[in-house]
Amino acid sequence: MKLPTAVERRGLSAAMALPATVQHLLSGGAVEIDGQTLAGDLQIMLRLQSLVGLANTETLPIDEGRIALRHHTDLTGGHQPIGSVRDLDAGGRPARLYVPTDATATGPLVVFFHGGGFMHGDLESHDAACRFLAERSGVRVLAVDYRLGPEHQFPAAHDDAVASYGWAIEHPHELGTTIDRIGVAGDSAGGNLAANVAIEAARRGWPCRVQLLIYPTTEAGRTTRSAELFADGFYLTTAYMDLADRSYIGPGAEPHDPRLSLVYVDVPAGLAPALVRTAGFDPLRDEGEAYAEHLEEAGVTVELTRFPDQIHGYFNICGVGRTSVAANVRTAEALRSAMR
Repeated sequence: MKLPTAVERRGLSAAMALPATVQHLLSGGAVEIDGQTLAGDLQIMLRLQSLVGLANTETLPIDEGRIALRHHTDLTGGHQPIGSVRDLDAGGRPARLYVPTDATATGPLVVFFHGGGFMHGDLESHDAACRFLAERSGVRVLAVDYRLGPEHQFPAAHDDAVASYGWAIEHPHELGTTIDRIGVAGDSAGGNLAANVAIEAARRGWPCRVQLLIYPTTEAGRTTRSAELFADGFYLTTAYMDLADRSYIGPGAEPHDPRLSLVYVDVPAGLAPALVRTAGFDPLRDEGEAYAEHLEEAGVTVELTRFPDQIHGYFNICGVGRTSVAANVRTAEALRSAMR
């Protein structure tokens, strides 16, 4: 699949910049489900994707799906300024360090894990989003490229995430930070990995300042209401999630293993405060909010924010439209405050 052309980018950007009333009109009227109204810029984006026949990643072979995800995020990521970017090895895994323009000699850092159902995604698919998060928050971001299924099934990604975080806390000076100013972050499948890293950090006595969990997957084989309401038509689909489970979990794993289904985890003492972000039109909405409640019941400090007009994947929509950019700005500002 070829990279998006300049014409494609400009066309999508122009459509997503129209007034919301026009976007809803062109898309067949506002979409209202569960007391929420889908953002007009996202509605027209989904409509355009359908009209041009942009393939859903779950309909493609795994290798082509990985290319398709990079295509999708390249369309919506835009050009994001950043102070500096450096590729490095994080304890055996490829990684990329993003340093914001206003960074001092040493500052806070989060180790970031990308989404993609444990089978898609890489440093390139989330490059724009990581640049945006780092620059807008003033926090260094170390993005880690973990192993993917089906080539490497559970617990490969989990083990890579823990190992790379362990490497980061052993090499803070190489990353321009100090051991007491390191946290963890991730979106979707990466949110699951980030949460698991925070749990392992608490169990092992490792420092972890905060865990930023953006629409995390927290329950394999989900049966939540949001999974039923938003099963199709809002980017993340039931078919995609089923493929992800088959690709990563594999026949020998137990779906209720707490590393896969965080809602069953025994929350350890000293777990880092959690910033949990969910999207209203997301099949993963309810499980992410259930995990936030699970943490709160265990005494963990939790800041839960639902963006009711957003879809799964809004984290990667940082270069077009208005509403996802605004949600990402709010997330970056919350991370800035949490890492002070």
